Formats: sequence, structure tokens, C-alpha cells
Amino acid sequence: MKLIITLILLLAFVGCKQKTDQKGNANPSNIVEKVNPVKERFAKMEADALKESYVGIFTEKGDSTGLFQIRSTGVSTLPIQKAAENFLNGLSPSQLQTTTFDINDEEWRKWCNVDNGIYDRQGVSIKELNEIQKKDAFKLIQESLSAKGLKLSKDIMKTDQTLKELNSGSSDYDEELYFFTIMGKPSSIEPWGWQLDGHHLVINYFILGDQVVMSPVFMGGEPIITTSGKYKGNTLFQDEQNFGLALMQFLTLEQQKEATISNIKTGNNNVAEANKDNLTLNYEGIQVSKFSNEQRQKLLDLIYLYISNMREGHDKVKMEEVIAHIDNTWFSWVGKTNENAVFYYRIHSPVVLIEFDHQRVVGVPNADDGKPSRNHIHTVVRTPNGNDYGKDLLKQHKEKHHH
Repeated sequence: MKLIITLILLLAFVGCKQKTDQKGNANPSNIVEKVNPVKERFAKMEADALKESYVGIFTEKGDSTGLFQIRSTGVSTLPIQKAAENFLNGLSPSQLQTTTFDINDEEWRKWCNVDNGIYDRQGVSIKELNEIQKKDAFKLIQESLSAKGLKLSKDIMKTDQTLKELNSGSSDYDEELYFFTIMGKPSSIEPWGWQLDGHHLVINYFILGDQVVMSPVFMGGEPIITTSGKYKGNTLFQDEQNFGLALMQFLTLEQQKEATISNIKTGNNNVAEANKDNLTLNYEGIQVSKFSNEQRQKLLDLIYLYISNMREGHDKVKMEEVIAHIDNTWFSWVGKTNENAVFYYRIHSPVVLIEFDHQRVVGVPNADDGKPSRNHIHTVVRTPNGNDYGKDLLKQHKEKHHH
């Protein structure tokens, strides 16, 4: 009997001890954050990428050098400079400290299109800003992009509000969780730039004098067509989708066959997203030198859909660069070509790399059937041969001015 009583008392003591420990662990300072394997995987991918110095995207042959030169474009960047200065002047000291970086900082390369639950971003978010600061932030975007580019950026942000609604108010999604950083000091003669980083929207914007390099740029969205909630009717990337398919359908059957990497699309195909700054990527598909004049014009119209997100004037400067290399541009395709097809296409030249991809559904609950969908799209714009983030121009500037 004594033994039984002793055992009961011992069990009671242990139970109280466990409750006490649990109560003690309720203190936030004692809570150990759960390990998120997906978040850890993205962090490792970035860390591994940053171990390599920036080189740029090249083919196995190394491709061309001397493609990008410091020169005057005749298109003033003063409005962008003034908007950036105004934005910075409106930040608090602590906000300023977290937002500003050296022109050489690896912050340029720290971006990822995934949601905030699995990637930690630098800088100050729109959500942290007061109303005047928000106005200044959007003024910077407005002066840097075209009206079309500004609208597309805002519409992409809206899709994160939709995902928040569809996922029971999850803090992983928010139309204002887009983070600004400024590299260098806004100047009319010295190199500087800015970055906007968030889910489905990443813009890297380098400026030297009146030259602009807007890449890497990631723009995507899910859902592509919003059918409920605050932004019902919001719609993205229909021209990029439909113009791409129309171009492929306009090719002859022989040209289509040459352009096609695979007519089977079972997953995601983008190759130049985050952490791919030093990607080795050979030309694939069909060379544009084999296009008729009408086919070539349709391709240029498709390219301009992406380039026209830049501000007026600088879009024309970039298109002149694209046209100069149009015959050495390649167009490739993955997927079918029927009217409702899901597909991937790539436009690759010495001076521009564009990707469009229908992706598997991720954020919309209970909608992933394991297949790519027209309701989730990723696009990427890069500057191959070493000039993403304006790195080639920056290097030339340093050499000339002995930095």
C-alpha cells in the first residue's frame, strides 16, 4: 500500500513539473522557432549562390564581350534621382539604416520571388511606411517605370492580398510586404540604384548617368484571374501569354518543330530565377535569322511587352539594343500549341533573356493537381553576358575612375 501511495505522489509531482515547464515555456523568450525546412532550403540556395562572385549568364562558349558601353542615351534620369532623394529624406534614421547599402553590396543579389513565410527580405517594406512615405515610395516606382509597368506592379501586389484572403488571413501574404533598398547614393554622375523585393515582384534598377539597366526583373502572379474578394476581376499577363502563343502558332510546322525543346510540359520550366546569376545557358530552339520579316516583327512586339515596363525613352534605348542583335536571337518552346495549352517560352539573345512559364498552383488552396496551370505565371527578364544589376557598366566606371 505504501508503495502504491508513493507511486501516486511521484506521478502527481511529475505531472505538476511538466505543467510548470509548459507554463514557463509560454514566455516568448523561451519559445524556440520551429524549423521550416523549405525556408532553410531557400536560405542555403542563396548562401551557396553568394559564395560565388558575380559573373553573369553566359553560354558555354562564353559569348560576346564589349556588348555594353558607358554612353549618353539622351534620356534624363533626373526625375528618378529626385524621387529617390525625396523617398530617402522621408525615412526615419532607423529606416534609413536598414534601407541603404553600398553600390557594391551583395544585397543586389539577395532577392527571391517566393512568399514571406519562407524568405526574409532586407530593407523597409511598404507596410512599415506611413502614408506620406508610401506616396514617396510609389513615386520612385512611377518615375522609374512606364504607366504600364507601374500598373502591372500594383496588380501583382494585389494578388498577394487575394492569396491572403484565400489562405485564412495568412501573414505569409500581404499586398504591402514589398521591400525597398537603395544601393549607392542617388546621383547624376555616380552609379546607384534601387531594388524592390517581394512575392511575385522583384525589380533591380541600376542607374549610371542617363543610362538604365532594369534587370533582373521577376514578375509573376497567382491567381492570374481573381474571381473573389477585394480585387475581384484583377487580371495579369494575358498579352504575354496570348502573344507568345500567337507567335508560336504563326511559325511554320517545320519552324515550330525546331523551336520546340519538348512538347510535353509536366512541371515548372523557368531556369533564370533567383540565385541563377551565374547560370550557364546555351541558345536553344530556332534562330530568328530564319524568321520572315512578319515573324520577326511579331517577336519584337512580344519582346516589347516586357521592355515597355521601363520608363518611356529608356524602353526605346533598350529596344534599339535588342534590334541590333535580333538575328542572333533564339526562340524556344515547351508544351503544346492549342488554344488552351499550358507552355513555357524563352527569348534569348546576347543582350536580353526573357522567360514566360505556366506554373503549378501553389497558393490557391486545394487547387494543385500536380500540373502546370494558366492561373499561376512566372516571367523573368535578364541581361546576359555580365550586365545584370548593371555590373558591366559598374566595372567600367570603376576602371575609368580608379575606384
